Amino acid sequence: MDTTIQADEKVIVTGLDTGQEDYDYSMIELKELAQANQMDVVDRVDQVLDRPNAATYFGKGKIEEIKNIAAAENVTTIITNDELSPSQLSNLNDEIGVRVIDRTALILEIFAKRAKTKEAKIQVQIAQLEYRLPRLHTAANQRLDQQTGGGAGFTNRGAGETQIEMDRRVIQKNISHLRRELKQINKSEATKRALRDKSAIPTAALVGYTNAGKSTIMNKMIDRYGISKEKEVFEKDMLFATLDTSVRQLTLPDQKRFILSDTVGFVSKLPTHLIEAFKSTLTEAAKADLLIQVIDYSDPHKEEMIKTTEKTLRQIGIDDIPMVYVFNKADKTSYEFPTMEGDDHVVISAKNKESLDLLTKVIKQHLFNNYRDAQLLVPFTDGHVVSYLNEHANITNTEYQNDGTLLKVEISPSDLQRFEKYVVE
Repeated sequence: MDTTIQADEKVIVTGLDTGQEDYDYSMIELKELAQANQMDVVDRVDQVLDRPNAATYFGKGKIEEIKNIAAAENVTTIITNDELSPSQLSNLNDEIGVRVIDRTALILEIFAKRAKTKEAKIQVQIAQLEYRLPRLHTAANQRLDQQTGGGAGFTNRGAGETQIEMDRRVIQKNISHLRRELKQINKSEATKRALRDKSAIPTAALVGYTNAGKSTIMNKMIDRYGISKEKEVFEKDMLFATLDTSVRQLTLPDQKRFILSDTVGFVSKLPTHLIEAFKSTLTEAAKADLLIQVIDYSDPHKEEMIKTTEKTLRQIGIDDIPMVYVFNKADKTSYEFPTMEGDDHVVISAKNKESLDLLTKVIKQHLFNNYRDAQLLVPFTDGHVVSYLNEHANITNTEYQNDGTLLKVEISPSDLQRFEKYVVE
């Protein structure tokens, strides 16, 4: 069976409705994932069952229906909404006669295409190999052979159990090698994070559903407060436009500085392998002083998106960091914006100047609420201190007196302690 990815290949999305509350939403999302993978979704097939068929996922009659639609529409791929067991995957391939992949394999394909940095590529490769291990005997995984660099050594159709065991050892060896490589990259990233932590600059992390507008917000903030527009991140109106965590230092007009990071987006039923693989990438969120959850305000499923994001954050051990909810894309709705709903709910459009003003204000309120007003009398001989404060503090008034420069400043606790000897009442 030919498993080469074709742009706009015809596919059918399929799912089992076992009574779960978010079933219809997950099926809509499955279609969007397929389209993000350049697939042409020609039909959707649903079956209501109490539980999946242990051998074939669907019932016999539904399999026949899918087979007939596939033949009539020249469909090359069937996508299931749930992760299939190795036996279900193998049996469905045999029964329907065209390639069958599950939601997990589809997401892995998308991630493999979108990964840009070495770290992201390795993380995806590990996830692909771990997904593939129990499915070595299924023909549907020939595509993963090509993507993960397994080559011809991974596939020998007439070799039987011995070849499968050999393949398994090769894959496990590859996983170990990739993990060692990733560990070295993580050490380098940890060193960078340690330097940022030492600088005492507060950090905020953009989290949320894929395609909610995180990268757009990131770029707008960089455009306003960043060092260079060349540091902007990739953005596009599609699921998983970027997988790489971007970290930028921003300086506000009142000299307050903070680190802003843009993390990989989430999606419902995000494969466990990927969550594990991307834990290191999401360390930026785990170490943040503030999480900024970005939500597409125009999406009718926004409540489910919030639940998915918070569930995924809990899965990677992030559940005790203050969070601001930013309802983005309000320009696509009839709601008024920018507005505040309580202390931690903001309705904005990232493309709107006033919205960014409000978002900046909210971020400042959370990150710099421990800043203090103080008066410092700095002798003229310590002009370097005045220079430092001009760059790192908000100076609200300057007076030149006989014994030095009197400054009224809004200052961080660490700098206030550092320059305590200059403080005057």
